[in-house]
Amino acid sequence: MASRLEINFIRLLSRCETMASEKRGEAEWRLEKYVAALVDMLVALRKSPSKPTQEILTEYTRKVDFLKGLLEAEKLTSPTEKALANQFLAPGRTPTIANERMPATKTVHIQSKARCTGEMRDELLGTALSNNLMFSPTADGDLRNRRVLPLDERQSAAELDAVLQHHHNLQEKLAEDMLNLARNLKNNTLAAQNIIKQDNQTLSQSMRQADLNFEKLKTESERLEQHTKKSVNWLLWLMLILVSFTFISMILFIRIFPRLR
Repeated sequence: MASRLEINFIRLLSRCETMASEKRGEAEWRLEKYVAALVDMLVALRKSPSKPTQEILTEYTRKVDFLKGLLEAEKLTSPTEKALANQFLAPGRTPTIANERMPATKTVHIQSKARCTGEMRDELLGTALSNNLMFSPTADGDLRNRRVLPLDERQSAAELDAVLQHHHNLQEKLAEDMLNLARNLKNNTLAAQNIIKQDNQTLSQSMRQADLNFEKLKTESERLEQHTKKSVNWLLWLMLILVSFTFISMILFIRIFPRLR
């Protein structure tokens, strides 16, 4: 069950995502303050004894970093710099609240890229219009430039869309490659863990078998020692009996066959 700190963090994060998706004025300062509060709450959440899992904390960090990067990108003056900064933003992968079909940060990212694309198009078309007006000396030239301008606008917009789509495809391919690399690394790590676990089990079984064999060897050694002692005792008694029998036989032989005179 989520702690009160995590519940408040989720509520504030959802509020920040909603504010980021709305159109804001230049005097709007609440979102920046809310994001700063999110950073402090995330630090406290990491130190909390009832903190969520590492995967959830990573997702929270990803969303907070996205909002911070979005605010920093909006402070840039050039539309080109804004578009470039937006290309490097990484939105969250999972919804913040249950009723979201798509992660709100991903929606904000799409809106921000579309807004930057529009600003770049406006800047490009405005520059082209200024240049056309600057270099048109006569009325006929103005009419000719006005006739040619829609074609230039369409070409410029198409080229800009192609460049942005190319960068977007590169970013998606890079993200997919990194995801595949991370997945392969995870699979290799799990395989190595399983191999090490099996080796440890085999080593433990070998050690137990070695201890069992040592105990058996010790028992057999004791039995052999006892058997050896018994064999020596029986041999000693046999020798004593043989010597005694020989001695008695000699005495009887002397008694029965006296010495000849």
